[in-house]
Amino acid sequence: MTSRALSRPLASLLVIAAAAATLAGTSGPAQASADRIRLGSASDVSRPSWSGPAFTMNGDGSVVGGSMTKAIDAIRGGTGSLDVVVLAGSAPTSGSKTPECDTITSLSGVNSCTTWTLTAASDGNNTQLNTDIRNAEFVYFAGGDQCRYAAWKGTALQASVQSVVAKGGGSGGGSAGLHINSSIVYDACTASATSAAALADPYDKSVTFTTGMFNWPNYGDTINDSHFVARDRMGRTMAFVARALKDGLTTQGKAWGVGIDEGGSSLYIDKNGLATLYGSDAYVVLGDHQPEKAVAGQPLTFSGYKIWHLTGGQTFDFKNRPTCGYYRRSVTDGVADPNLYNGTPETGCGTSGGGTTLNESEPNDSRSAADDITASTLPVTVTGALSTTSDRDYFKFTLASGKTATISCAIPDAYDADAYLLDSAGATLTRSVNDGRGSDEALTYTRTASGSGTYYLDLEAYAGSGSATYACDLNAA
Repeated sequence: MTSRALSRPLASLLVIAAAAATLAGTSGPAQASADRIRLGSASDVSRPSWSGPAFTMNGDGSVVGGSMTKAIDAIRGGTGSLDVVVLAGSAPTSGSKTPECDTITSLSGVNSCTTWTLTAASDGNNTQLNTDIRNAEFVYFAGGDQCRYAAWKGTALQASVQSVVAKGGGSGGGSAGLHINSSIVYDACTASATSAAALADPYDKSVTFTTGMFNWPNYGDTINDSHFVARDRMGRTMAFVARALKDGLTTQGKAWGVGIDEGGSSLYIDKNGLATLYGSDAYVVLGDHQPEKAVAGQPLTFSGYKIWHLTGGQTFDFKNRPTCGYYRRSVTDGVADPNLYNGTPETGCGTSGGGTTLNESEPNDSRSAADDITASTLPVTVTGALSTTSDRDYFKFTLASGKTATISCAIPDAYDADAYLLDSAGATLTRSVNDGRGSDEALTYTRTASGSGTYYLDLEAYAGSGSATYACDLNAA
């Protein structure tokens, strides 16, 4: 579970009998256990269209003025004002009862901000609540307990928040509110996972997920994590990514962990999927192949996570996700590599980062007819097409002792391809057989024998065929 700047603990599950005074001088009605406090104008803004969506993903529970202002301006197109709803699972035990709205109403372009405190899952069907959400242009999830937020799945609230984004509004949140805004939600419904426990057993009772809550444009296959560096959560995010892949929770055979630190770090994401970091640190952790070992009761083994480290002002394109600029870290028998939070980015890791591009030369349907890239300096991107259902494309390369080969294949939607790594005698060393047309494939293999060895990449059509081009990035480090 995660905490917010002003705690909303489980012990405070009391109905607040009287709403606090608002800037407008009135407070709204409460139904059952739900409590409503509105600041600013008592009337909602009305206009035919909005210019979002836009999102804010914050590492702790505090609203970050810079990213929130950017989202507000993007949604209103720089003119007029809008309405915001803050959703919380419990009330602060001290200080203001509306800490998020206190900040939000001080920002330019805000007409009103309404805080709803919901202490039961059934509150998600509160009529006044859903009216407020649907009339708003931004919904902010406060810090607290994301398990409570996950319990709103299937209530009217879920559809109401989706309608805000669909009309060009936005969503966001911090700490627990950050978690609920990813497509795969670490819900912490049994316990709060630590990196040590999750790496020792990725199926530990503390590692539980909710899916199907929200799936924002350009932000699919993501798992958010908060308080990232401060609470040393890289290890558990690695375990989350491995679990998402092993359990088939993603759509393209890849899982993307998004970790944001506390202390004012926030990702602003525009309608085109471009994220800009406000504050100090954020990380994107990619798993693009199946874990070597992810079994209940056993430590995790996963080689070659690709990690992007963002600092203040840097960007990450979630619509056109980069294929370069990452550093690599691995987990072996539950032990993660050292120096998880810093690394030297690779620059020669695909067509966007330099290296050689070679197109297949048919016929290359066997090892003896393989396209020979042994004379090329890695990285190399090999391209081709699986033009028939019986097509097999072979590429020959060498690997020195102690070097690790990594192969990432982007597969077009026209067919489902499987990738195999073979030794010089044709024996399969490892394979990647993700299901579904357009599912990418990835292979990793380390040569432990002395000297250099000859290897083959074998790409085969499992289902479908066509002239659309695949691209396999092959590197060794």
